[in-house]
Amino acid sequence: MNGTKKISPDKTEKLLSILKTRFEKNMSRHKGLDWAALEEKLKRNPSKLWSPSEMERTGGEPDIIEFDKRTDEYIYVDCSTQTPVGRRNTCYDREGLESRKTHKPENNAIDMAESMGIEILTENQYRNLQRLENFDTKTSSWLKTSSEIRNLGGAIFGDRRYDHVFIYHNSASSYYAVRGFRGVLRV
Repeated sequence: MNGTKKISPDKTEKLLSILKTRFEKNMSRHKGLDWAALEEKLKRNPSKLWSPSEMERTGGEPDIIEFDKRTDEYIYVDCSTQTPVGRRNTCYDREGLESRKTHKPENNAIDMAESMGIEILTENQYRNLQRLENFDTKTSSWLKTSSEIRNLGGAIFGDRRYDHVFIYHNSASSYYAVRGFRGVLRV
């Protein structure tokens, strides 16, 4: 993850206010966690705020969903109701993007996530997120794909329809107006 990028003090205060409000408004996502402890950690390590600011800038509405006691890290995930609007219309990865002969999208999910200092969700992370609330009821999100599937030209994505979470496959070069990706960040 990229720890060298920083945001200005003004943007830091604005972002902390947004994150605090979201944290307090959605306590069911992180029962038993304390904002003050997280805020203190973020203020001690201001470089850790750049990636959540990128998540916010692209419409992800990042929020804490877990605290990993083993690593002493908070887990941020995009909690926008639908896949983040600023990350849609993307192929799965660079290879998928470059394989398109016509109508290439501007970007791909893997490179975009890396440039933001985050990772796309795995299938398990996506299913766990969906246990908290209903996400992607009108959109879908690319998911980290195994090398076995990717080597055959495919990639996986998930969504929620009919009150069930579905994991599907598509060619990695495909892209749709309603498909993007959700990120995860350990702080």
